[in-house]
Amino acid sequence: MEMIETADAFKAKVADIQNGEGYKAPVAFGICRVDFGQLNTDKILQATYPVVNWDENFGSAAIFMEALKESGCPVDISGDEAICNVTLPFLESCLNAFTPYADEAYGDAHKNIQVISALYNQIKESGMRDGEFRVVFIFNDAPCQSVEATYLKLYAMSLGKVALRSINLNGAFGALPNVAWSDGQPIELDWLRENEIELKFSGQYPHIDFVDKFPRFLQHIIPADNTRILETSKVRFGAQLHAGTTVMPGASYINFNAGTTGVSMVEGRISSSAVVGDGSDVGGGASILGVLSGTDGNPISIGKNCLLGANSVCGIPLGDACIIDAGIAILEGTKFLIEYEELEKIKAANPGVELEGDWFKGKELAGLNGIHYRQDSFTGEMIALRSRREVKLNADLH
Repeated sequence: MEMIETADAFKAKVADIQNGEGYKAPVAFGICRVDFGQLNTDKILQATYPVVNWDENFGSAAIFMEALKESGCPVDISGDEAICNVTLPFLESCLNAFTPYADEAYGDAHKNIQVISALYNQIKESGMRDGEFRVVFIFNDAPCQSVEATYLKLYAMSLGKVALRSINLNGAFGALPNVAWSDGQPIELDWLRENEIELKFSGQYPHIDFVDKFPRFLQHIIPADNTRILETSKVRFGAQLHAGTTVMPGASYINFNAGTTGVSMVEGRISSSAVVGDGSDVGGGASILGVLSGTDGNPISIGKNCLLGANSVCGIPLGDACIIDAGIAILEGTKFLIEYEELEKIKAANPGVELEGDWFKGKELAGLNGIHYRQDSFTGEMIALRSRREVKLNADLH
Protein backbone atom coordinates (compact mmCIF):
# COMPACT_ATOMS: atom_id res chain seq x y z
CA MET A 1 0.00 0.00 0.00
CA GLU A 2 1.43 3.37 -0.95
CA MET A 3 2.06 5.88 1.80
CA ILE A 4 -0.98 7.98 2.68
CA GLU A 5 -0.08 11.55 3.57
CA THR A 6 -3.28 13.16 4.89
CA ALA A 7 -6.29 12.27 7.02
CA ASP A 8 -8.62 13.04 4.11
CA ALA A 9 -6.68 10.68 1.87
CA PHE A 10 -6.89 8.00 4.58
CA LYS A 11 -10.66 8.37 4.84
CA ALA A 12 -10.99 8.19 1.06
CA LYS A 13 -8.88 5.02 1.01
CA VAL A 14 -11.01 3.41 3.70
CA ALA A 15 -14.23 4.29 1.84
CA ASP A 16 -12.78 2.83 -1.36
CA ILE A 17 -11.95 -0.45 0.40
CA GLN A 18 -15.32 -0.68 2.13
CA ASN A 19 -17.21 -0.06 -1.11
CA GLY A 20 -15.09 -2.51 -3.07
CA GLU A 21 -15.67 -6.16 -3.82
CA GLY A 22 -14.61 -8.67 -1.19
CA TYR A 23 -15.14 -6.46 1.85
CA LYS A 24 -17.37 -7.26 4.81
CA ALA A 25 -17.46 -5.30 8.06
CA PRO A 26 -16.37 -7.56 10.92
CA VAL A 27 -18.17 -7.90 14.23
CA ALA A 28 -14.76 -8.03 15.91
CA PHE A 29 -11.09 -8.15 15.01
CA GLY A 30 -7.62 -7.94 16.50
CA ILE A 31 -4.01 -9.08 16.27
CA CYS A 32 -2.87 -11.81 18.64
CA ARG A 33 0.21 -13.76 19.58
CA VAL A 34 -0.35 -17.52 19.82
CA ASP A 35 1.37 -20.16 21.94
CA PHE A 36 2.06 -23.43 20.16
CA GLY A 37 2.09 -26.94 21.58
CA GLN A 38 5.51 -28.17 22.70
CA LEU A 39 4.97 -31.62 21.12
CA ASN A 40 2.26 -31.00 18.53
CA THR A 41 3.83 -27.85 17.15
CA ASP A 42 0.85 -26.89 14.99
CA LYS A 43 -1.53 -26.99 17.95
CA ILE A 44 -2.61 -23.60 19.35
CA LEU A 45 -2.77 -23.51 23.16
CA GLN A 46 -3.78 -19.88 23.76
CA ALA A 47 -4.01 -16.49 22.05
CA THR A 48 -3.00 -13.16 23.60
CA TYR A 49 -4.49 -9.86 22.38
CA PRO A 50 -3.11 -6.48 23.45
CA VAL A 51 -6.08 -4.71 21.81
CA VAL A 52 -9.55 -6.02 20.99
CA ASN A 53 -12.00 -4.28 18.63
CA TRP A 54 -15.70 -5.10 18.94
CA ASP A 55 -18.16 -3.27 16.69
CA GLU A 56 -15.70 -0.37 16.37
CA ASN A 57 -12.65 0.97 14.47
CA PHE A 58 -13.88 -0.17 11.07
CA GLY A 59 -11.32 2.02 9.34
CA SER A 60 -8.51 -0.04 10.86
CA ALA A 61 -10.33 -3.25 9.89
CA ALA A 62 -10.52 -2.10 6.27
CA ILE A 63 -6.81 -1.24 6.19
CA PHE A 64 -5.93 -4.61 7.74
CA MET A 65 -7.96 -6.44 5.09
CA GLU A 66 -6.42 -4.49 2.23
CA ALA A 67 -2.89 -4.95 3.61
CA LEU A 68 -3.46 -8.68 3.98
CA LYS A 69 -4.69 -8.93 0.40
CA GLU A 70 -1.66 -7.03 -0.88
CA SER A 71 0.68 -9.26 1.15
CA GLY A 72 -0.76 -12.45 -0.32
CA CYS A 73 -3.37 -13.45 2.27
CA PRO A 74 -6.79 -12.23 1.13
CA VAL A 75 -9.41 -12.45 3.86
CA ASP A 76 -12.12 -15.05 3.27
CA ILE A 77 -15.34 -13.26 4.22
CA SER A 78 -17.60 -16.24 3.45
CA GLY A 79 -17.21 -17.84 6.88
CA ASP A 80 -17.92 -16.79 10.45
CA GLU A 81 -14.22 -16.41 11.28
CA ALA A 82 -11.09 -15.60 9.27
CA ILE A 83 -7.46 -15.88 10.40
CA CYS A 84 -4.32 -14.74 8.55
CA ASN A 85 -0.66 -14.81 9.55
CA VAL A 86 1.11 -11.52 10.21
CA THR A 87 4.04 -10.78 7.88
CA LEU A 88 6.44 -7.87 7.58
CA PRO A 89 4.90 -6.78 4.24
CA PHE A 90 1.51 -6.66 5.96
CA LEU A 91 2.87 -4.52 8.79
CA GLU A 92 4.73 -2.19 6.41
CA SER A 93 1.60 -1.72 4.32
CA CYS A 94 -0.41 -0.85 7.43
CA LEU A 95 2.22 1.63 8.63
CA ASN A 96 2.12 3.36 5.24
CA ALA A 97 -1.63 3.70 5.47
CA PHE A 98 -1.61 4.94 9.07
CA THR A 99 1.03 7.64 8.47
CA PRO A 100 -1.35 10.62 8.99
CA TYR A 101 -2.08 9.45 12.55
CA ALA A 102 1.32 8.05 13.54
CA ASP A 103 2.30 11.04 15.71
CA GLU A 104 -1.00 10.84 17.62
CA ALA A 105 -0.72 7.12 18.39
CA TYR A 106 0.10 7.02 22.09
CA GLY A 107 -1.79 6.59 25.35
CA ASP A 108 -5.42 5.75 24.64
CA ALA A 109 -5.36 7.09 21.06
CA HIS A 110 -5.12 4.90 17.95
CA LYS A 111 -4.45 1.64 19.76
CA ASN A 112 -4.41 -0.39 16.55
CA ILE A 113 -1.62 1.77 15.16
CA GLN A 114 0.32 1.23 18.39
CA VAL A 115 -0.08 -2.53 17.98
CA ILE A 116 1.18 -2.45 14.38
CA SER A 117 4.14 -0.23 15.27
CA ALA A 118 5.19 -2.23 18.35
CA LEU A 119 4.90 -5.54 16.50
CA TYR A 120 6.87 -4.23 13.51
CA ASN A 121 9.71 -3.08 15.77
CA GLN A 122 9.72 -6.34 17.70
CA ILE A 123 9.84 -8.52 14.59
CA LYS A 124 12.54 -6.38 12.99
CA GLU A 125 14.65 -6.75 16.13
CA SER A 126 13.96 -10.34 17.21
CA GLY A 127 12.23 -12.08 14.32
CA MET A 128 9.27 -14.40 14.73
CA ARG A 129 8.18 -17.97 14.21
CA ASP A 130 5.96 -18.48 11.17
CA GLY A 131 2.35 -17.99 12.24
CA GLU A 132 3.25 -16.74 15.72
CA PHE A 133 1.24 -13.53 15.20
CA ARG A 134 -2.18 -13.58 13.57
CA VAL A 135 -4.89 -11.21 12.40
CA VAL A 136 -8.30 -12.51 13.44
CA PHE A 137 -11.72 -11.41 12.17
CA ILE A 138 -15.15 -12.48 13.41
CA PHE A 139 -17.86 -11.77 10.83
CA ASN A 140 -20.82 -13.45 12.51
CA ASP A 141 -21.47 -14.06 16.20
CA ALA A 142 -21.72 -17.80 15.63
CA PRO A 143 -20.54 -20.72 17.80
CA CYS A 144 -16.80 -20.67 18.48
CA GLN A 145 -14.61 -22.57 16.02
CA SER A 146 -10.96 -21.61 16.56
CA VAL A 147 -8.82 -20.96 19.62
CA GLU A 148 -8.00 -17.49 18.29
CA ALA A 149 -11.61 -16.39 17.80
CA THR A 150 -12.70 -17.94 21.10
CA TYR A 151 -10.07 -15.93 22.94
CA LEU A 152 -11.15 -12.80 21.08
CA LYS A 153 -14.68 -13.29 22.41
CA LEU A 154 -13.46 -14.02 25.95
CA TYR A 155 -11.36 -10.85 25.86
CA ALA A 156 -14.37 -8.84 24.69
CA MET A 157 -16.37 -10.22 27.61
CA SER A 158 -13.72 -9.63 30.27
CA LEU A 159 -12.90 -6.15 28.96
CA GLY A 160 -16.56 -5.12 29.05
CA LYS A 161 -16.71 -4.62 25.28
CA VAL A 162 -19.92 -6.69 25.29
CA ALA A 163 -22.56 -7.26 27.93
CA LEU A 164 -22.70 -10.50 29.87
CA ARG A 165 -24.79 -13.22 28.18
CA SER A 166 -24.98 -11.15 24.98
CA ILE A 167 -22.65 -13.11 22.66
CA ASN A 168 -22.50 -16.68 21.41
CA LEU A 169 -19.96 -18.73 23.38
CA ASN A 170 -21.31 -22.11 22.31
CA GLY A 171 -18.50 -24.38 21.20
CA ALA A 172 -15.87 -22.72 23.41
CA PHE A 173 -15.12 -25.92 25.31
CA GLY A 174 -14.69 -27.80 22.07
CA ALA A 175 -12.47 -25.14 20.52
CA LEU A 176 -10.08 -24.75 23.45
CA PRO A 177 -7.55 -27.48 24.33
CA ASN A 178 -7.11 -28.71 27.89
CA VAL A 179 -3.63 -27.59 28.99
CA ALA A 180 -1.44 -27.39 32.07
CA TRP A 181 -0.76 -23.82 33.21
CA SER A 182 2.57 -22.98 34.81
CA ASP A 183 3.23 -19.40 35.92
CA GLY A 184 0.78 -18.15 33.31
CA GLN A 185 2.22 -20.22 30.45
CA PRO A 186 0.37 -23.11 28.78
CA ILE A 187 2.07 -26.50 28.59
CA GLU A 188 0.78 -29.27 26.37
CA LEU A 189 -0.29 -32.30 28.41
CA ASP A 190 0.95 -34.70 25.71
CA TRP A 191 4.41 -33.12 25.98
CA LEU A 192 4.44 -33.63 29.74
CA ARG A 193 3.50 -37.29 29.33
CA GLU A 194 6.12 -37.80 26.62
CA ASN A 195 8.91 -36.27 28.69
CA GLU A 196 7.82 -37.11 32.24
CA ILE A 197 10.72 -39.42 33.07
CA GLU A 198 13.48 -37.12 31.84
CA LEU A 199 11.89 -34.02 33.39
CA LYS A 200 11.47 -35.60 36.81
CA PHE A 201 14.93 -37.21 36.95
CA SER A 202 16.59 -33.94 35.90
CA GLY A 203 14.61 -31.89 38.41
CA GLN A 204 13.05 -29.85 35.61
CA TYR A 205 9.44 -30.98 35.94
CA PRO A 206 7.47 -27.69 35.95
CA HIS A 207 5.30 -26.46 38.78
CA ILE A 208 1.73 -26.82 37.50
CA ASP A 209 -0.70 -24.28 38.93
CA PHE A 210 -3.83 -25.82 37.41
CA VAL A 211 -5.16 -27.74 34.39
CA ASP A 212 -8.05 -26.20 32.44
CA LYS A 213 -9.19 -25.07 29.01
CA PHE A 214 -9.49 -21.49 30.31
CA PRO A 215 -6.70 -19.39 31.83
CA ARG A 216 -7.33 -17.15 34.78
CA PHE A 217 -8.71 -13.64 34.44
CA LEU A 218 -5.57 -11.90 35.70
CA GLN A 219 -3.35 -13.71 33.19
CA HIS A 220 -4.89 -11.56 30.43
CA ILE A 221 -6.82 -8.66 31.97
CA ILE A 222 -5.70 -5.59 33.93
CA PRO A 223 -8.63 -4.76 36.23
CA ALA A 224 -9.84 -1.28 37.13
CA ASP A 225 -7.89 0.47 39.88
CA ASN A 226 -10.58 0.04 42.52
CA THR A 227 -11.25 -3.63 41.66
CA ARG A 228 -9.70 -6.21 43.98
CA ILE A 229 -9.11 -9.91 43.36
CA LEU A 230 -7.43 -11.38 46.39
CA GLU A 231 -6.66 -14.77 44.85
CA THR A 232 -6.01 -15.31 41.14
CA SER A 233 -7.75 -18.69 41.02
CA LYS A 234 -11.08 -17.14 41.98
CA VAL A 235 -11.87 -15.54 38.61
CA ARG A 236 -11.85 -17.41 35.30
CA PHE A 237 -10.95 -15.68 32.04
CA GLY A 238 -14.16 -14.63 30.32
CA ALA A 239 -15.67 -13.30 33.55
CA GLN A 240 -16.63 -9.62 33.70
CA LEU A 241 -15.96 -7.50 36.79
CA HIS A 242 -17.38 -4.02 37.11
CA ALA A 243 -15.09 -1.41 38.65
CA GLY A 244 -15.30 -1.53 42.44
CA THR A 245 -15.90 -5.27 42.67
CA THR A 246 -14.07 -7.08 45.46
CA VAL A 247 -13.52 -10.84 45.14
CA MET A 248 -12.48 -12.30 48.46
CA PRO A 249 -10.51 -15.54 48.91
CA GLY A 250 -12.04 -18.70 50.33
CA ALA A 251 -15.32 -19.90 48.83
CA SER A 252 -15.64 -17.16 46.19
CA TYR A 253 -15.52 -17.91 42.46
CA ILE A 254 -16.65 -16.19 39.23
CA ASN A 255 -16.98 -18.32 36.11
CA PHE A 256 -16.72 -17.18 32.48
CA ASN A 257 -19.72 -15.31 31.00
CA ALA A 258 -20.66 -14.31 34.55
CA GLY A 259 -19.84 -11.43 36.85
CA THR A 260 -20.93 -8.08 38.20
CA THR A 261 -22.55 -5.03 36.65
CA GLY A 262 -21.81 -2.66 39.51
CA VAL A 263 -19.89 -2.29 42.77
CA SER A 264 -20.21 -5.67 44.50
CA MET A 265 -18.75 -7.81 47.26
CA VAL A 266 -18.19 -11.42 46.20
CA GLU A 267 -17.51 -14.01 48.88
CA GLY A 268 -19.51 -16.78 47.24
CA ARG A 269 -19.90 -18.51 43.89
CA ILE A 270 -21.18 -16.81 40.72
CA SER A 271 -21.67 -19.64 38.23
CA SER A 272 -21.58 -19.30 34.46
CA SER A 273 -24.22 -16.91 33.04
CA ALA A 274 -25.08 -15.49 36.47
CA VAL A 275 -25.01 -11.68 36.75
CA VAL A 276 -24.84 -9.64 39.98
CA GLY A 277 -26.10 -6.05 40.11
CA ASP A 278 -24.68 -2.89 41.63
CA GLY A 279 -24.35 -2.75 45.42
CA SER A 280 -25.08 -6.43 45.97
CA ASP A 281 -23.24 -8.72 48.39
CA VAL A 282 -22.72 -12.43 47.67
CA GLY A 283 -21.97 -13.69 51.18
CA GLY A 284 -19.37 -16.22 52.21
CA GLY A 285 -20.03 -19.61 50.62
CA ALA A 286 -23.23 -18.42 48.93
CA SER A 287 -23.88 -19.97 45.52
CA ILE A 288 -25.73 -18.58 42.51
CA LEU A 289 -26.66 -21.49 40.29
CA GLY A 290 -25.55 -21.54 36.68
CA VAL A 291 -27.53 -22.67 33.67
CA LEU A 292 -26.32 -26.26 34.17
CA SER A 293 -27.12 -26.34 37.89
CA GLY A 294 -30.85 -26.81 38.30
CA THR A 295 -32.32 -23.64 36.81
CA ASP A 296 -33.89 -25.39 33.81
CA GLY A 297 -31.39 -23.52 31.64
CA ASN A 298 -32.67 -20.10 32.76
CA PRO A 299 -29.78 -17.72 33.54
CA ILE A 300 -29.98 -15.94 36.88
CA SER A 301 -29.67 -12.21 37.44
CA ILE A 302 -29.31 -10.68 40.90
CA GLY A 303 -30.69 -7.14 41.13
CA LYS A 304 -29.21 -4.09 42.84
CA ASN A 305 -28.54 -3.89 46.58
CA CYS A 306 -29.27 -7.53 47.31
CA LEU A 307 -27.77 -9.71 50.02
CA LEU A 308 -27.18 -13.43 49.67
CA GLY A 309 -26.48 -14.71 53.17
CA ALA A 310 -23.58 -17.01 53.95
CA ASN A 311 -23.94 -20.51 52.48
CA SER A 312 -27.27 -19.70 50.84
CA VAL A 313 -28.23 -21.01 47.40
CA CYS A 314 -30.02 -18.87 44.83
CA GLY A 315 -31.71 -20.68 41.95
CA ILE A 316 -34.10 -17.95 40.77
CA PRO A 317 -33.58 -14.38 39.50
CA LEU A 318 -33.86 -11.70 42.17
CA GLY A 319 -35.11 -8.16 41.71
CA ASP A 320 -33.65 -5.19 43.57
CA ALA A 321 -33.26 -5.02 47.36
CA CYS A 322 -33.83 -8.71 48.03
CA ILE A 323 -32.37 -10.74 50.91
CA ILE A 324 -31.80 -14.46 51.25
CA ASP A 325 -31.06 -15.57 54.78
CA ALA A 326 -27.94 -17.58 55.52
CA GLY A 327 -28.00 -21.30 54.88
CA ILE A 328 -31.24 -21.65 52.90
CA ALA A 329 -31.84 -22.65 49.28
CA ILE A 330 -34.19 -20.68 47.04
CA LEU A 331 -35.07 -22.81 44.01
CA GLU A 332 -37.77 -22.66 41.32
CA GLY A 333 -39.78 -25.39 43.04
CA THR A 334 -39.33 -24.19 46.61
CA LYS A 335 -42.70 -23.29 48.18
CA PHE A 336 -42.97 -20.10 50.25
CA LEU A 337 -45.70 -19.05 52.64
CA ILE A 338 -46.58 -15.34 52.40
CA GLU A 339 -49.01 -13.87 54.90
CA TYR A 340 -51.70 -11.53 53.52
CA GLU A 341 -50.20 -8.33 55.00
CA GLU A 342 -46.74 -9.14 53.62
CA LEU A 343 -48.16 -10.10 50.23
CA GLU A 344 -49.84 -6.71 49.91
CA LYS A 345 -46.55 -4.96 50.72
CA ILE A 346 -44.70 -7.07 48.12
CA LYS A 347 -47.34 -6.26 45.51
CA ALA A 348 -47.02 -2.56 46.32
CA ALA A 349 -43.27 -2.80 45.65
CA ASN A 350 -43.96 -4.52 42.32
CA PRO A 351 -46.77 -2.59 40.57
CA GLY A 352 -48.71 -4.62 38.04
CA VAL A 353 -47.76 -7.99 39.53
CA GLU A 354 -50.72 -10.23 40.30
CA LEU A 355 -50.22 -12.62 43.21
CA GLU A 356 -53.11 -14.33 44.95
CA GLY A 357 -53.08 -16.97 47.67
CA ASP A 358 -50.84 -18.05 50.55
CA TRP A 359 -48.26 -20.37 48.97
CA PHE A 360 -46.03 -19.58 46.00
CA LYS A 361 -43.31 -21.46 44.18
CA GLY A 362 -39.95 -19.78 43.79
CA LYS A 363 -40.42 -19.39 40.04
CA GLU A 364 -43.61 -17.36 40.69
CA LEU A 365 -41.56 -14.86 42.73
CA ALA A 366 -38.63 -14.75 40.32
CA GLY A 367 -37.40 -11.24 39.54
CA LEU A 368 -39.60 -9.45 42.06
CA ASN A 369 -38.19 -6.56 44.10
CA GLY A 370 -37.93 -6.17 47.86
CA ILE A 371 -38.43 -9.75 49.06
CA HIS A 372 -36.79 -11.24 52.14
CA TYR A 373 -36.57 -15.04 51.93
CA ARG A 374 -36.42 -16.82 55.29
CA GLN A 375 -37.08 -20.09 57.06
CA ASP A 376 -39.37 -20.13 60.11
CA SER A 377 -37.22 -21.51 62.94
CA PHE A 378 -40.29 -22.89 64.74
CA THR A 379 -42.15 -24.63 61.92
CA GLY A 380 -39.38 -25.10 59.34
CA GLU A 381 -41.61 -23.51 56.69
CA MET A 382 -40.04 -21.38 53.99
CA ILE A 383 -41.52 -17.89 54.16
CA ALA A 384 -41.23 -14.64 52.21
CA LEU A 385 -41.63 -11.15 53.62
CA ARG A 386 -41.35 -7.59 52.39
CA SER A 387 -37.70 -6.69 52.97
CA ARG A 388 -37.25 -4.08 55.72
CA ARG A 389 -33.46 -3.73 55.45
CA GLU A 390 -31.33 -1.59 53.18
CA VAL A 391 -28.30 -3.45 51.86
CA LYS A 392 -25.33 -1.09 51.80
CA LEU A 393 -21.74 -2.02 51.06
CA ASN A 394 -18.88 -0.51 53.06
CA ALA A 395 -17.81 2.42 50.88
CA ASP A 396 -14.27 2.26 52.30
CA LEU A 397 -13.83 -1.25 50.87
CA HIS A 398 -14.97 -0.41 47.32
